[in-house]
Amino acid sequence: MKAYIMGCNNVMIVRRLLLIMLYCVNTELIIAQDKNKKQDYTKIELAPFSDNSNHWYGIAEKDRLINPLPNRPRFKPNEIENIADNILLFQKSNGGWAKNYDVFAILTDAQKDTLRNNKDVQNTTFDNGTCYTQIAALAIAYNILKIEKYKEGAIKGIDYILKAQYNNGGWPQYFPLENNYSRHITYNDGAMGGVMKLLKDIIEGKPQYNFVNEQYRVNIKNAFEKGLDCIVKTQIIDGGKLTAWCQQHDEITLQPAWARKFEPPSICSSESADLVLFLMSIEHPSKAIINAIQGVVLWFQESKIYNTRVNKIDAIRMETPFKVSTHDRVVITDSTAPPIWTRYYELITHKPIFCNRDSKVVYSLSEVTRERRDGYSWYEYQPQKVLKSYSKWQKKWASEKNVLSN
Repeated sequence: MKAYIMGCNNVMIVRRLLLIMLYCVNTELIIAQDKNKKQDYTKIELAPFSDNSNHWYGIAEKDRLINPLPNRPRFKPNEIENIADNILLFQKSNGGWAKNYDVFAILTDAQKDTLRNNKDVQNTTFDNGTCYTQIAALAIAYNILKIEKYKEGAIKGIDYILKAQYNNGGWPQYFPLENNYSRHITYNDGAMGGVMKLLKDIIEGKPQYNFVNEQYRVNIKNAFEKGLDCIVKTQIIDGGKLTAWCQQHDEITLQPAWARKFEPPSICSSESADLVLFLMSIEHPSKAIINAIQGVVLWFQESKIYNTRVNKIDAIRMETPFKVSTHDRVVITDSTAPPIWTRYYELITHKPIFCNRDSKVVYSLSEVTRERRDGYSWYEYQPQKVLKSYSKWQKKWASEKNVLSN
C-alpha cells in the first residue's frame, strides 16, 4: 500500500486511503498515554464507539431520531470539545444515552434541534458500548478543558448507572426497564462488564476521574461490590461444578435466560471470557472470585474443540430484512487449526449448539439459515486469551492450586 500511495498522483485517493486506515485502527484504549510518564490525555479514540458508529452508518433503524446524511465529515479524535459537545447533545434527561449514533458525526443544525427536542425520549441503554464510553470520554474532556458542563454530564451519567442497578447487583440492558428480554441482567456485548470496568477505574483512582467526590466514590464502591457479588452468583453450576455464564440471566431468579430468538439459555464462551478477564484484573480477589476464575478456566480447557476451522466463502448475494449477505460460513476439518470454541454450549450436556430465528436449537452450523450463519459469531477464540492469562494470575493469587496442571 505504501508503494501505491507514493506513486499515486491523485490527492483525493490518498486522503481517502489514509482516512480508511485511521478509522480501522483497532485499539482498546480511550486515552493516549506514554507509559513512562504521567498520563497525558490528548484525544478521544474512535475504537470504543465503533459498535455505535457501525450501526449508525450500516443499519437502518426506523425509530432512530436522526440518521446519517451522505458525504458528511466526522470530527477527528483530537477535536475534543466538539466531540464532547456532541456527547452532551445525545445525552438524555435521565443521564443515559440511546445506542447506535455516531458522536463523531458533524451534525446539521436541524439534526441538533431534533436531539434537543427529544431529551425525554428515554430509550437509554448499556448495549453496544453505550453510556460507560460516553462517561469516560466526558471525563477526558473535562480533564483537558476544565469546562464544567463536561463534568456535570459525566456525573449525570454516573447517577444514571447507579439508578439502573438492580438490588441484586446486576444491570439490565435498558433503563428505564422495557417489557421484554432486555430486563434481564445483561452480559451480552460487554454491557454489564463495561459498566463494571468504568466503576473500577473510578474507585481505583484513575486520574481522569479526580473530579468524583468522596461520597460518590463510596456509592460507586458499593455498586461495584454488589456487581461482583452478582457475577459470582450468576455463574452456572452444572453437575456440582462451576462452569461459565449465559449472555443474560433472569433478573429475579439469576438463572440463564433467553435473549433474542436465536440466543438461547446456554453457557456462552465469548461473554464468559470477557467476564473472567475482568475478574482476573481485580487485585486481592476474594475466595469467591478466585473459585469463580478457577472454575471457568477449567471449563474452557475442557470445552476446547480441536481440528476445526470456520471458513468464510463467497456466496450469491442475498437480501433479507436483517442484512444483505454476500458470504457464507462453512465448518471444515483441519488438523492444523488452533483450538476453537462455539459461542453456545447446551446446559447440562455441554454440547455445542446453534439456533435459528425460530428459536429452534440445532447442533451444527450447517443447520442454521444462511442469514444467521453469515450474520452472527457462532465460533470464538476468546477463551484462549483467558487460558494464556491464567498462569500469571494463578501464580500471584492462587499459587496452591493450578487447575490446568493435570
